[in-house]
Amino acid sequence: MELKRVVVTGFGTINPLGNSVSEYWNGLANGVSGCELITRFDTSKFKTKFACEVKNYNAENYFDRKEARKLDKYAQFALVATDEAIKHSQLELDKIDLDRAGVIWASGIGGIDTFLEEVRNYVKGDGTPRFSPFFIPKMIANIAAGHISIKYGFRGPNFCTVSACASSTNAIIDATNYIRLDKADVIITGGSESAINEAGMGGFNAMMAISTRNDEYKTASRPFCLTRDGFVMGEGAGSLILEEYEHAKKRGANIYAEIVGSGLSADAYHITAPNPEGIGAKNVMLLALKEAGINTADVDYINAHGTATPPGDIAETKAIVNAFGEHAYKLNISSTKSMTGHLLGAAGVVEAIASILAIIHQTIPPTINHHQVDEKIDPKLNLTLHTAQKRTVNYAISNTFGFGGHNASILLKKFEN
Repeated sequence: MELKRVVVTGFGTINPLGNSVSEYWNGLANGVSGCELITRFDTSKFKTKFACEVKNYNAENYFDRKEARKLDKYAQFALVATDEAIKHSQLELDKIDLDRAGVIWASGIGGIDTFLEEVRNYVKGDGTPRFSPFFIPKMIANIAAGHISIKYGFRGPNFCTVSACASSTNAIIDATNYIRLDKADVIITGGSESAINEAGMGGFNAMMAISTRNDEYKTASRPFCLTRDGFVMGEGAGSLILEEYEHAKKRGANIYAEIVGSGLSADAYHITAPNPEGIGAKNVMLLALKEAGINTADVDYINAHGTATPPGDIAETKAIVNAFGEHAYKLNISSTKSMTGHLLGAAGVVEAIASILAIIHQTIPPTINHHQVDEKIDPKLNLTLHTAQKRTVNYAISNTFGFGGHNASILLKKFEN
């Protein structure tokens, strides 16, 4: 069986740098930090008082009040990003086979806002279980996929992937494979997350996973820097419209990139720490290259997982050097988490969009907030520090790794007929 080609015909996002793709790219290209002091709750007793929140967001600008009450914020973000992606793709829903149109969505945590609110209300009461009938449907991690399919009438494959911070890259890979195997013509894929609340921040603080640099919060997300002290929490969503190439061509769609390779692996090492030699990370990149049938020398850009955790950045850069050899020093590498923070289950798709935009604009977004060289990170690597760099980008890799040792990588290609 000949595998189908899979192309990207639309994308949308809402994230800490902007509530649209154009705002997002403007922030990326100009090296803007999306970090601010938290507005959602009183942080006076918390170790971390800052995060990369979505800004200027009012649910009633997108949903009527009754509908908004039935949607956790992570699902709202999913619908907002997908609305932009559908419009961007110019997909005419009455002209496609909706039985062959699917939704594969991701969230690492799901409706934690709803869970926290309902449990808090229960604890304040007299022990009588007065829970909202929308509690479970708002909270579960798969419900965003359900809402998207209901809104657009997509009756094909419909499910949620959960692999911590690798979740939305897993969703993209699954969606790609369903189209390649001719089980769908169109799939909406991506991920969303909204965990900037007392439980999310407190939980990651307890793990010592997030930065506590309250006195310098604007520059707290410091991938690859010696002074890094953990990631900065982010939130938002990204959505891709994936299509089978002939389907997209027939309807005259604009094609922005092609997905030509992917890799999946497990570290099989530790529940939160990466393998220190980056073995799993190396494997997923090489698997993506093998699937695409290209050489290491063909890759121009790697959007790194680059969370700014002390062990994670070292392991990933080791993996890049071990996978690419001498070509590693000719690549551009950057961590856009230095600007957006870490969107957890939505990180992969938001960074895939950054990689697509790098291909479209032939420009590498920078790694900002780098202050001091870490001698454990190869100094010959081009980490695209401080400012964006123009260069030819024909192939870009986007890496995402999750707690539990989940590794996922996708290889994007500049589209050619």
